Amino acid sequence: MSDAGDFIDLALQRESSWSRAEETEARLGRGHRYYGSSVGAVRGTVRDALRRHPDLTHDDITALSSELWAVPVFERRLAAVVLLQSNVRLLTNTDLTRIEGFVRSARLGALVDLLAIDVVGPLIEGLDVVGRVRADSVLDRWVRDPDGWLRRAALLSPLRALRAGAGDWPRFVRHARAVLAESPPPEPREDDDGAVAAGAVTQVLAEMARRRPELEFRPARTGPRASS
Repeated sequence: MSDAGDFIDLALQRESSWSRAEETEARLGRGHRYYGSSVGAVRGTVRDALRRHPDLTHDDITALSSELWAVPVFERRLAAVVLLQSNVRLLTNTDLTRIEGFVRSARLGALVDLLAIDVVGPLIEGLDVVGRVRADSVLDRWVRDPDGWLRRAALLSPLRALRAGAGDWPRFVRHARAVLAESPPPEPREDDDGAVAAGAVTQVLAEMARRRPELEFRPARTGPRASS
């Protein structure tokens, strides 16, 4: 492992707690192993690592994220997400390929939602026109993918911008309609790809109903096209 990777992994293990690990596994499931480090410890560890290694380049950051993600320990993967979030200004549309791999292997809302909202969304918002067009084509592909977690990531990616009064609402509506046409919105379950994707639509609509009630949404089968 790299020096930064070793530092993060050892720090997370020092912050481990058997009781917290058992509680987190009971809450999130058995798809990952758990050190039992708190979210605050994960964020603090990444912050300390970046202070110790202030000259990390784009390639260093993305390689370190993959290094952390390679071992299916929840806290390591959460650290990878925090690392990308902290350095999102360095990321480009080509990094969506790496992030797609993370989403496909995570299959866990606690990781996928953070990747979508705090990494993919801000990444795309920061691109130039050409990069944005290319990134949008990637999200169009994601929302048609059989993997419900990838569809979920595409749907949640504009949430941060929408919360701030920006974002492309008509594009979200198109994506949401495509997902709901295949998956009516049941209660999301971790083992049901259709419900996982439809649950993202429900989440965004619920937040917009509170924050931006002027935005309208109707599934295509029930009425005229939504508008902003």
